[in-house]
Amino acid sequence: MTTNSERIIIFDTTLRDGEQSPGAALNIDEKLTIAKQLARLGVDVIEAGFAFTSPGDFEAVSRIAQTVGTENGPVICSLARAKKDDIKTAAEAIKPAAKGRIHTFLATSDIHLKYKLRKTREEVLSIAEEMVAYAKSFTNDIEFSPEDAGRSDPEFLYQVLERVIAAGATTVNIPDTVGYITPSEFGALIKGINDNVSNIDKAIISVHGHNDLGLAVANFLEAVKNGARQLECTINGIGERAGNAALEELVMALHVRRQYFNPFLGRAVDSEAGLTNIDTQQIYKTSRLVSNLTGMLVQPNKAIVGTNAFAHESGIHQDGVLKNKLTYEIMDAQSIGLTENQIVLGKLSGRNAVRTRLKELGFELSENDLNKAFVRFKEVADKKKEITDWDLEALVNDEIQQAPDLFKLELVQVSCGSNASPTATVTLRNPQGEELTDAAIGTGPVDAIYKAINRVVNVPNKLIEFSVQSVTAGIDAIGEVTIRLKYEDKIYSGRSANTDIIVASAQAYVNALNRLYGALQNKQKQQVTA
Repeated sequence: MTTNSERIIIFDTTLRDGEQSPGAALNIDEKLTIAKQLARLGVDVIEAGFAFTSPGDFEAVSRIAQTVGTENGPVICSLARAKKDDIKTAAEAIKPAAKGRIHTFLATSDIHLKYKLRKTREEVLSIAEEMVAYAKSFTNDIEFSPEDAGRSDPEFLYQVLERVIAAGATTVNIPDTVGYITPSEFGALIKGINDNVSNIDKAIISVHGHNDLGLAVANFLEAVKNGARQLECTINGIGERAGNAALEELVMALHVRRQYFNPFLGRAVDSEAGLTNIDTQQIYKTSRLVSNLTGMLVQPNKAIVGTNAFAHESGIHQDGVLKNKLTYEIMDAQSIGLTENQIVLGKLSGRNAVRTRLKELGFELSENDLNKAFVRFKEVADKKKEITDWDLEALVNDEIQQAPDLFKLELVQVSCGSNASPTATVTLRNPQGEELTDAAIGTGPVDAIYKAINRVVNVPNKLIEFSVQSVTAGIDAIGEVTIRLKYEDKIYSGRSANTDIIVASAQAYVNALNRLYGALQNKQKQQVTA
């Protein structure tokens, strides 16, 4: 189906596999926000979720299909096990999309067949064929994944792929489910499929892989050289365990080294045509959005989108870059949308100026969200003389992309010093509208705040991560606080941005607690309904 001259298809699974990262749970509105940005980024396929797993997942897939799955937008995909109920639910969820895909999967490795499925190879062949044919009755765009393909017997894998393609699969995805395979092995696996599956010309070969050994991106690039034409990846590489292949790393590797990869796609070596449909200038913004909403910070030395990715500390490097950036930089920071901070707004700037700049930055806000963002802008502008694009982005994300205000922070006050016991007083408004005040002593001001908040909210939890980052340089910089809480086996994140990191710390904690409290309420409602 795919010719060598076609571009590489980017299949983004941030909203499905990426959300499986511990603590990265997203609500429906947050998923929709990310999906809209993924469409601006130019991904070809959005795996919006696993519709059968919960009513919330179904609704998220359906809303994304309706809102983002336009005629000119990306394909909207839902994952489904090779079971009729799963497939039927997935089909219903993607129905509003102009272009919908069902992605069904079934394990093929002997270890999965023996211990997980408890089925024979013949049974698996029959189920895979039957379920792909069933999915085909709902849509023509069907993807099949032989789970744990990297540890499957190649000869059996060839049989499975041949049967599912004959049954109607238009994409066959080869997953390195446990991140075990190495680049040369993955390349050989893809080549073997091309050479031994008789009807492979009727399907696109896709790859999916995890980063347990830090080899996911290298594996994918080797797969491209051997005929893979769809890459399944996530923003910032988030996902199960050590995560997935990172979209930004794959895209920029193919962009920067396109002369190297061109021949493998049947192109002239010197062709400047892009190898993907991705708008690379949207990469940094997308990375920041996903990081903010999931609460998963990007490590400073992360390739492409880390804060140090374009920073130079060595004097020799600094001297070279000042003379010519090409001496130590293989790509321009602007190519991923990372520009120098431009001072564009101040306390005298009006609503229209803020609206215009936010639109230029890619934010599409409702009138209500704009009003909330403008109020925050004015508050900060009174304290901070110059407002940069990064400041504005942090404020908007903080104001409009938060957990529901079940508990609302009304007041936080601390007393601390070298010869004093850190003490905090907090006032919160509970979901019933009552104001509750309490105080506590801690090992430091933030610890005291969190203890006081816990006394008010009274929801058991364990703080497992606390991080503060400066949005920009300077003594008046906005600080972003990200925290993660654990309750039983679930992790809940919260974040906030403020020129006062004490206030930001308190608000981030309340945001995380609101997510936890909301989850407990929903669980109670489901138990009552059941």
